[in-house]
Amino acid sequence: MSLNYVMIGSNDVAKARTYYDAVMAEIGGKVVAEYMPYAVCYELRGGGRVWVSMPHDQKTAAPGNGNMVGLLCESEDEVREVHAAALANGGTNEGDPGPRPQYGPDFFGAYARDLDGNKMSFVNFGENG
Repeated sequence: MSLNYVMIGSNDVAKARTYYDAVMAEIGGKVVAEYMPYAVCYELRGGGRVWVSMPHDQKTAAPGNGNMVGLLCESEDEVREVHAAALANGGTNEGDPGPRPQYGPDFFGAYARDLDGNKMSFVNFGENG
């Protein structure tokens, strides 16, 4: 079995889209479906999708404590670039790019929160991914 998609809740998908368009472009993601103002879907390199959507139950979207989406980058430079794009587009820094040996000898990552407070990591496991 493989992961097909991840849903990220947003209270303002149009506003969040500015952030996600920039972030996903840095890691080869592209828009494959949009149902504005309710949802937009990005397909990632190598498959898998990320949906940014208003909650189906029409209640307020809120980030979960301990929830995080990890997005694979092709290099350490790409980790740095996507983290910079996240911050330049309204994201907040949750951890500068750098090695995280506590997660493995080749783990290189950076962390950010989107406009709704959802946490994500940008990771690379050695220059070849």
